Amino acid sequence: MAELMAILLFISICAALMAGYPVAFTLGGVSLLFAGLGIVTGTFDGGYLSALPNRLFGIMNNQTMLAVPLFVFMGVMLEKSRVAEDLLESMSRLFGTLRGGLAISVCVVGALLAASTGIVGATVVTMGLLALPTMLRRGYDPAISTGTLAATGTLGQIIPPSIVLVLLGDVMSSAYQQAQLKMGIFSPKTVSVGDLFVGALLPGLLLVGLYIVYIVAVAVLQPKKLPALPQEELGPIEWGKLVNALVPPLLLISAVLGSILAGYATPTEAAALGALGAMVLAFYKGKLNFAQMRDVAYGTTEISAMVFLILIGASLFSLVFRGFGGEVLIEDVFAQLPGGVLGAFFVVMLVIFLLGFILDFIEITFVVVPIVGPVLLAMGLDPVWLGVMIALNLQTSFLTPPFGFALFYLRGVTPKSVSTSTIYKGVVPFILIQLLLLVIAYQFPGLVTWLPEQVYGK
Repeated sequence: MAELMAILLFISICAALMAGYPVAFTLGGVSLLFAGLGIVTGTFDGGYLSALPNRLFGIMNNQTMLAVPLFVFMGVMLEKSRVAEDLLESMSRLFGTLRGGLAISVCVVGALLAASTGIVGATVVTMGLLALPTMLRRGYDPAISTGTLAATGTLGQIIPPSIVLVLLGDVMSSAYQQAQLKMGIFSPKTVSVGDLFVGALLPGLLLVGLYIVYIVAVAVLQPKKLPALPQEELGPIEWGKLVNALVPPLLLISAVLGSILAGYATPTEAAALGALGAMVLAFYKGKLNFAQMRDVAYGTTEISAMVFLILIGASLFSLVFRGFGGEVLIEDVFAQLPGGVLGAFFVVMLVIFLLGFILDFIEITFVVVPIVGPVLLAMGLDPVWLGVMIALNLQTSFLTPPFGFALFYLRGVTPKSVSTSTIYKGVVPFILIQLLLLVIAYQFPGLVTWLPEQVYGK
């Protein structure tokens, strides 16, 4: 009976989320409702709820989670500094005379913004407003144009510094410690957000490369879909302006990621450095004033409050799920799957991919990963490799219809002449590319684990 309640709890939460109820209140409210039913029916020990205050105190004292508001502040500040506009204009002049040059420019600028802002909504909307009208006016295929913008706008979720990796790193760290305790290791090793940052760097860059390869292939095979622009229309390349647009964000990226890779700063300390650097960059561009600081503070507070409320709701959910014996149920199911640990891994990845069609990455991170993570890690999977694989899989949730966030953001800035079905059609090749990268990272795990081994010796 208790295990049946655990299954019903998970299904009910997914159903409530699909119905559009707020994530944080859904996780907490449905969990409390089931806990009450469990106490009445004798299938749940109310003593589990006594651990909730300690969990909330742990969230408040979690130094790693300080990186969330700091990276959000950094991203929102850079959005207000018009970094994307300067970059896109310069890159368009550099690549525009090539077939598919505008789309290549979007990929390059998207990668640079991903490593400096990491906020999907801001990147997709900004790039859509700046690049899409030009691409459509110059005869670019609407599906490829919108697909490129949506896909490159999500690069900030896998190229560090990334909010997804910060949240996932905290969840994976807890799951790894639980797994080791189950294995009888009472001085458990840790996996940090920094490990995931370093592990995700090469796959993230490879993903950008695969996007560009696809665009070049379409430009060669179907040149009418991605025409070149005449040089006289673009104007001469202004190298001084190009350097001025590129150097400041590159310096900021080098400072944030370099301090982590060199071991001089934790991700939280690097986030503080990035927030300060973003303010300096905004001041350099003449965009730092009281009104902007107020808007950035409001935006940062709103996003950060949402994340932490969800984290509190997720803590309550995991307690109730464990109280119903949900973890034991998952272990039993995984143990009976054919193929052992690989069979369990493939099932989890398939479930996460399918849930990405109806849930967003925060919901999957806080609902699914704490359930399956300890079980998979106890089976012997590398925590950094597993964390990056899940992050790559979660990235598809931004593009998969009908609830992909990037699709919503792009639809809001796309002309009515471009149908929603065209946008959906355009993102399909990029979803397939992301799945291809998952296959590559599975076949060659060193793509994920090599750099952390060099940096941290792990």
